[in-house]
Amino acid sequence: MLTDSELHRWWIDPREYERHESRRGRRHAYETLDPVRTALVVVDMVPFFADNNAYVRGIVPHINLLATALRSAGGLVAWVVPAHAPPLGRTSSEFYGPAVCAVFTASGGTGPPRSRLWPALDAHPQDLVVEKSAYSAFFPGRSPLPERLAEHGINSVLITGTLTNVCCESSARDAATSGLRVLMIADANAARRDLDHNAALHTIYRSFGDVRTTAEVLGLIR
Repeated sequence: MLTDSELHRWWIDPREYERHESRRGRRHAYETLDPVRTALVVVDMVPFFADNNAYVRGIVPHINLLATALRSAGGLVAWVVPAHAPPLGRTSSEFYGPAVCAVFTASGGTGPPRSRLWPALDAHPQDLVVEKSAYSAFFPGRSPLPERLAEHGINSVLITGTLTNVCCESSARDAATSGLRVLMIADANAARRDLDHNAALHTIYRSFGDVRTTAEVLGLIR
């Protein structure tokens, strides 16, 4: 187990950059953001994941920077925590086994959703806090997030949080399928290993959205 907070050594194969550059004439799909129509979506940043994963703790400063910048520019910050529910519904116990299913069901903690966030996160009273009962925060019927974002006229989402290759990737895929502009923040997502993290970034960049750094997105917001 890692002992200090750190960031993934993230990487996208240059061939993927070249592929998109040849198709659309530019490396990045989304070169501008309207902050007022942009939401920072922070997925599963709760003690269950942060306690034992230094990569998760390492992205907290980047998430806080993005949240502060987007709020200041009139955008929306949305914190998403796991509901007390098995993530695969009625097949969860069969798939994981009863003991692991029980652990995953309780991973979001207890109490009001806002109180369950990792304490180093800079959540403000005006921020949106919702639960999800599936891996994806955008799967129909499993979270109020899509409807709440629509109420705010959101057309772009910045995906951050953990795990990169599970809940964050699932959320990014479904958000893109619903017609939202998706930006996955490479140094504000965390997985268990660099390999897992980079595989998810590759998939998102190739087929579902853009992959940017915190610094790049701060530039787009400002």
